[in-house]
Amino acid sequence: MKILGVCGSPREGNTLFLLKKALETCKELGVETELIHVGLLKVAPCKACGACKDTGICVQKDDMTPLYDKIRGADGIILASPVYLGGVSAQMKAFMDRTRALRGKFELRNKVGAGISVGGFRNGGQETTLQQIFNFFLIHNSIVVADEATSHYGGVGFGYNIGDSDKDEYGIKTSQNTAKNMIKVLKLIKGGAKEEIKSW
Repeated sequence: MKILGVCGSPREGNTLFLLKKALETCKELGVETELIHVGLLKVAPCKACGACKDTGICVQKDDMTPLYDKIRGADGIILASPVYLGGVSAQMKAFMDRTRALRGKFELRNKVGAGISVGGFRNGGQETTLQQIFNFFLIHNSIVVADEATSHYGGVGFGYNIGDSDKDEYGIKTSQNTAKNMIKVLKLIKGGAKEEIKSW
Protein backbone atom coordinates (compact mmCIF):
# COMPACT_ATOMS: atom_id res chain seq x y z
CA MET A 1 0.00 0.00 0.00
CA LYS A 2 1.05 3.57 -0.59
CA ILE A 3 -0.21 6.80 0.94
CA LEU A 4 0.29 10.10 -0.85
CA GLY A 5 0.32 13.22 1.30
CA VAL A 6 -0.32 16.53 -0.47
CA CYS A 7 0.46 19.79 1.34
CA GLY A 8 -1.31 22.86 -0.03
CA SER A 9 0.39 25.45 2.15
CA PRO A 10 2.57 28.04 0.41
CA ARG A 11 5.05 27.85 3.26
CA GLU A 12 6.77 25.25 5.41
CA GLY A 13 4.79 25.58 8.59
CA ASN A 14 1.96 24.10 10.62
CA THR A 15 0.08 22.33 7.82
CA LEU A 16 3.24 20.59 6.64
CA PHE A 17 4.08 19.63 10.23
CA LEU A 18 0.74 17.89 10.84
CA LEU A 19 0.82 16.15 7.46
CA LYS A 20 4.27 14.79 8.29
CA LYS A 21 2.92 13.52 11.61
CA ALA A 22 0.17 11.64 9.75
CA LEU A 23 2.63 10.16 7.26
CA GLU A 24 4.99 9.13 10.06
CA THR A 25 2.09 7.19 11.58
CA CYS A 26 1.51 5.46 8.23
CA LYS A 27 5.18 4.47 8.10
CA GLU A 28 5.00 3.10 11.65
CA LEU A 29 2.15 0.89 10.44
CA GLY A 30 4.35 -0.44 7.66
CA VAL A 31 2.87 1.57 4.79
CA GLU A 32 4.89 3.34 2.11
CA THR A 33 4.38 7.10 1.93
CA GLU A 34 5.27 10.02 -0.31
CA LEU A 35 4.88 13.72 0.38
CA ILE A 36 4.21 16.34 -2.29
CA HIS A 37 4.41 19.98 -1.21
CA VAL A 38 2.19 21.32 -3.96
CA GLY A 39 2.03 24.71 -2.26
CA LEU A 40 5.64 25.30 -3.31
CA LEU A 41 5.16 24.09 -6.90
CA LYS A 42 3.97 25.92 -9.98
CA VAL A 43 0.51 24.54 -10.67
CA ALA A 44 -1.69 26.70 -12.88
CA PRO A 45 -5.46 26.81 -12.39
CA CYS A 46 -7.66 24.64 -14.57
CA LYS A 47 -8.71 26.51 -17.74
CA ALA A 48 -11.87 24.41 -18.23
CA CYS A 49 -10.86 23.87 -21.85
CA GLY A 50 -12.32 20.35 -21.79
CA ALA A 51 -9.39 18.83 -23.69
CA CYS A 52 -8.78 16.25 -20.96
CA LYS A 53 -12.30 14.80 -21.15
CA ASP A 54 -11.43 12.48 -24.01
CA THR A 55 -7.68 12.07 -23.52
CA GLY A 56 -7.31 12.04 -19.73
CA ILE A 57 -4.30 14.30 -20.23
CA CYS A 58 -4.13 17.96 -19.22
CA VAL A 59 -2.80 20.20 -21.99
CA GLN A 60 -1.07 22.47 -19.48
CA LYS A 61 2.52 21.46 -18.84
CA ASP A 62 3.81 22.56 -15.46
CA ASP A 63 4.68 21.03 -12.08
CA MET A 64 1.33 19.21 -12.04
CA THR A 65 2.26 17.06 -15.03
CA PRO A 66 4.45 14.51 -13.17
CA LEU A 67 1.98 14.33 -10.27
CA TYR A 68 -0.72 12.48 -12.21
CA ASP A 69 1.13 9.17 -12.11
CA LYS A 70 1.84 9.63 -8.39
CA ILE A 71 -1.89 10.11 -7.78
CA ARG A 72 -2.72 7.06 -9.88
CA GLY A 73 -0.21 4.95 -7.95
CA ALA A 74 -1.52 5.83 -4.49
CA ASP A 75 -3.99 3.71 -2.54
CA GLY A 76 -4.77 6.53 -0.13
CA ILE A 77 -4.46 10.30 -0.43
CA ILE A 78 -4.30 12.83 2.41
CA LEU A 79 -4.89 16.44 1.41
CA ALA A 80 -3.65 19.00 3.93
CA SER A 81 -4.48 22.68 3.66
CA PRO A 82 -4.41 25.81 5.78
CA VAL A 83 -7.72 27.63 6.14
CA TYR A 84 -8.03 30.54 3.71
CA LEU A 85 -11.31 32.42 4.19
CA GLY A 86 -13.07 29.27 5.31
CA GLY A 87 -11.72 27.00 2.57
CA VAL A 88 -8.61 25.49 1.06
CA SER A 89 -5.66 27.54 -0.14
CA ALA A 90 -5.46 28.70 -3.76
CA GLN A 91 -2.54 26.32 -4.28
CA MET A 92 -4.57 23.34 -3.06
CA LYS A 93 -7.60 24.39 -5.10
CA ALA A 94 -5.50 24.55 -8.27
CA PHE A 95 -4.22 21.03 -7.55
CA MET A 96 -7.73 19.75 -6.93
CA ASP A 97 -9.15 21.33 -10.07
CA ARG A 98 -6.36 20.00 -12.26
CA THR A 99 -7.34 16.43 -11.33
CA ARG A 100 -10.28 16.90 -13.67
CA ALA A 101 -8.09 15.03 -16.15
CA LEU A 102 -8.42 11.93 -13.94
CA ARG A 103 -12.17 12.11 -13.54
CA GLY A 104 -13.14 11.12 -17.08
CA LYS A 105 -12.30 7.50 -16.27
CA PHE A 106 -12.77 7.98 -12.50
CA GLU A 107 -9.16 7.08 -11.79
CA LEU A 108 -9.57 8.01 -8.12
CA ARG A 109 -12.48 5.57 -7.77
CA ASN A 110 -12.23 3.56 -4.53
CA LYS A 111 -9.03 5.23 -3.39
CA VAL A 112 -9.27 6.26 0.26
CA GLY A 113 -9.18 10.00 0.88
CA ALA A 114 -8.77 12.06 4.04
CA GLY A 115 -8.02 15.62 5.05
CA ILE A 116 -6.04 17.73 7.47
CA SER A 117 -6.78 21.41 7.99
CA VAL A 118 -5.05 24.08 10.05
CA GLY A 119 -6.70 27.34 11.12
CA GLY A 120 -5.38 30.38 12.92
CA PHE A 121 -7.92 29.79 15.67
CA ARG A 122 -9.29 26.60 17.19
CA ASN A 123 -12.66 27.15 15.49
CA GLY A 124 -11.26 28.99 12.51
CA GLY A 125 -12.83 27.28 9.52
CA GLN A 126 -11.15 23.88 9.74
CA GLU A 127 -14.41 21.96 9.34
CA THR A 128 -15.55 23.92 6.28
CA THR A 129 -12.12 23.45 4.74
CA LEU A 130 -12.27 19.71 5.38
CA GLN A 131 -15.77 19.59 3.91
CA GLN A 132 -14.35 21.09 0.71
CA ILE A 133 -11.70 18.37 0.67
CA PHE A 134 -14.35 15.70 1.24
CA ASN A 135 -16.45 17.08 -1.62
CA PHE A 136 -13.41 16.71 -3.86
CA PHE A 137 -13.06 13.04 -2.97
CA LEU A 138 -16.78 12.34 -3.28
CA ILE A 139 -16.89 13.87 -6.77
CA HIS A 140 -14.04 11.51 -7.72
CA ASN A 141 -16.01 8.57 -6.25
CA SER A 142 -13.32 7.99 -3.63
CA ILE A 143 -13.92 6.60 -0.13
CA VAL A 144 -13.75 9.30 2.53
CA VAL A 145 -12.49 8.64 6.05
CA ALA A 146 -12.02 10.83 9.11
CA ASP A 147 -10.17 10.34 12.38
CA GLU A 148 -12.92 8.25 14.03
CA ALA A 149 -11.62 8.21 17.58
CA THR A 150 -11.10 11.86 18.47
CA SER A 151 -13.30 14.14 16.41
CA HIS A 152 -15.59 14.02 13.39
CA TYR A 153 -13.83 15.38 10.33
CA GLY A 154 -10.16 14.43 10.30
CA GLY A 155 -6.97 16.23 11.24
CA VAL A 156 -7.97 19.52 12.86
CA GLY A 157 -5.05 21.74 13.81
CA PHE A 158 -4.46 25.16 15.29
CA GLY A 159 -1.59 27.27 14.05
CA TYR A 160 -1.42 31.06 13.85
CA ASN A 161 2.35 31.38 13.87
CA ILE A 162 4.80 28.87 12.45
CA GLY A 163 5.57 26.34 15.18
CA ASP A 164 2.18 26.57 16.91
CA SER A 165 1.13 23.11 15.71
CA ASP A 166 4.21 21.58 17.33
CA LYS A 167 2.46 22.25 20.65
CA ASP A 168 -1.05 21.42 19.48
CA GLU A 169 -1.60 17.98 21.01
CA TYR A 170 -5.18 17.79 19.73
CA GLY A 171 -4.13 18.63 16.18
CA ILE A 172 -1.35 16.06 16.28
CA LYS A 173 -3.64 13.38 17.71
CA THR A 174 -6.44 13.94 15.19
CA SER A 175 -3.94 13.89 12.31
CA GLN A 176 -2.37 10.67 13.56
CA ASN A 177 -5.77 9.05 14.11
CA THR A 178 -6.84 10.04 10.62
CA ALA A 179 -3.81 8.18 9.27
CA LYS A 180 -4.61 5.15 11.44
CA ASN A 181 -8.20 5.06 10.26
CA MET A 182 -7.11 5.36 6.64
CA ILE A 183 -4.83 2.34 7.01
CA LYS A 184 -7.56 0.40 8.79
CA VAL A 185 -10.04 1.04 5.97
CA LEU A 186 -7.46 0.20 3.31
CA LYS A 187 -6.78 -3.12 5.01
CA LEU A 188 -10.50 -3.83 5.09
CA ILE A 189 -10.76 -3.06 1.40
CA LYS A 190 -7.78 -5.23 0.58
CA GLY A 191 -9.02 -8.11 2.74
CA GLY A 192 -6.65 -7.69 5.66
CA ALA A 193 -6.98 -10.02 8.64
CA LYS A 194 -9.27 -8.73 11.34
CA GLU A 195 -6.57 -8.87 13.97
CA GLU A 196 -4.57 -6.40 11.94
CA ILE A 197 -7.30 -3.79 11.87
CA LYS A 198 -8.36 -3.53 15.48
CA SER A 199 -9.34 -0.11 16.78
CA TRP A 200 -6.53 1.60 18.64
